[in-house]
Amino acid sequence: MTVAFHSGGGRGAGNARTCIIVAALVDTNILVYRFDPGFPEKQKVATALLREGLRRDSLRIPHQALMEFIPAVSHVRLGRRALLSAEEARREAEELLSQFAILYPTAALFRSAIRGMAAYRLSWFDAHMWAYAEHYGLPELISEDFEHGRMYGAVRVVNPFV
Repeated sequence: MTVAFHSGGGRGAGNARTCIIVAALVDTNILVYRFDPGFPEKQKVATALLREGLRRDSLRIPHQALMEFIPAVSHVRLGRRALLSAEEARREAEELLSQFAILYPTAALFRSAIRGMAAYRLSWFDAHMWAYAEHYGLPELISEDFEHGRMYGAVRVVNPFV
């Protein structure tokens, strides 16, 4: 999430400063790490990030992330049990729906994803995730699946685990 400061300077404004919190888009991996004890440091970072985003209303979750979240946390992985039961996964998805602003796809967003796939050589799912941020005017995409610090169009990727 970006915090922008604006100093006063207009007539009668004095030295007042205004703080504007600009929302960021959260990728599926952040939601999944919140429940993954196999990566305790990432779990800690993801939990803190989501709590702070909830407190500040500074995070947005794309519909795609919710769609990917349920199977990601409820399927059995090789040599490991599921992170959550199917019932727990559904309940957590419902909580995310009630706590965060969810962004939904549009035809224009879909077209942006197609262009992003070609322009940035992203996988379809990564291009679609990026397109949410680009389409909705969010300056940051929080994810470990992209190159940290890179600008993709008007969107800068932030990997919270580096």
